[in-house]
Amino acid sequence: MFRKKDGAEERSGTAPDRVDSVFGPGLTWKGDLGGQGGVRIEGAFEGDITLLGLVVVGEQGRLVCRTLRATTVVVAGSVRGDITAQRVEITRTGRVWGDVVTESFSTEEGAFLRGQITMEERIDLGLPKDVAGAADIEGSS
Repeated sequence: MFRKKDGAEERSGTAPDRVDSVFGPGLTWKGDLGGQGGVRIEGAFEGDITLLGLVVVGEQGRLVCRTLRATTVVVAGSVRGDITAQRVEITRTGRVWGDVVTESFSTEEGAFLRGQITMEERIDLGLPKDVAGAADIEGSS
């Protein structure tokens, strides 16, 4: 339930891979989401997401966006839009219609992707200065 932070995580300035907020299966949301933390989408979400953290689209989750930018993205439901993340995983039930730009990509048998995958050595998530600056401050010792 609780994870001990190691020194490398604190110094790197990256967000831990954990879910802080959940959009439940009965929710429908329109609007943009940004900041630092993790979110799990089990309902319908329409809008752009830019997070220093984890985004999980659950099996029943539906996301429609122009861009999804996050540290880590796990898709078990459906995403219609482009994904830029350091790590992207599409599970066997996941469906993505859009281009993916990432450092690390994995899929399970049965996963669906209609778009291009571009692998990069380093990803700039294009985070607003207030979010990126907070990570730099936390990461300095």
